[in-house]
Amino acid sequence: MDKIFLNELKVETVIGIWEWERKIRQTVIIDLEMSADIAKAAATDDVKDTLNYKSVAKRIQSFVADSSFQLVETLAERIAGIIRDEFEVKWVKVRVNKVGAIRGSRDVGILIERGQWSD
Repeated sequence: MDKIFLNELKVETVIGIWEWERKIRQTVIIDLEMSADIAKAAATDDVKDTLNYKSVAKRIQSFVADSSFQLVETLAERIAGIIRDEFEVKWVKVRVNKVGAIRGSRDVGILIERGQWSD
């Protein structure tokens, strides 16, 4: 099986457990890896025969921008669900980085994999 990836998708959202975090928008950076069979698309050279990563990006950006979760874990789980359910992806890896969440650390976040990977 092939993978389609999307890295460093930046979105402003309400995320966090602290009262001050509930009043501001913070940047999250999202990396995605999604299973796909690109053989047909490679043969036809037609976007209709592949997972359209622009459509995935727009959907995830819209969802995250409109969301208001306390936990990065919940956000990652919901992103994975959207990709699997709406785009019929069998396996997805989602990394959500909450920029600046811990002083002295460049990155902090969550990495999850959902579904079955098959060759």
